Amino acid sequence: MAEKIAKAGVKRQEGFLYYLDKQGDVSRTRMARGGKGKSKPEKVAKVGVKRQEGYLYFIDKQGDVSRAKMARGGRAKKKKK
Repeated sequence: MAEKIAKAGVKRQEGFLYYLDKQGDVSRTRMARGGKGKSKPEKVAKVGVKRQEGYLYFIDKQGDVSRAKMARGGRAKKKKK
């Protein structure tokens, strides 16, 4: 289950990838499709989120910053007979 960390209220535009950058702010960059060149990332919202280990941070449907506990370990391997 995800929990909201910060209210950013980002309005998304089609063709852009939104993410939490190293400074903990919401940034966006144009998606590379059809051989188009890269674009420089631009800051959309200054949030300043401090990350904790073991969590996945993302921009939710409302445009706010949320986090979810990372699933670690996966399935146990089956023993061969």
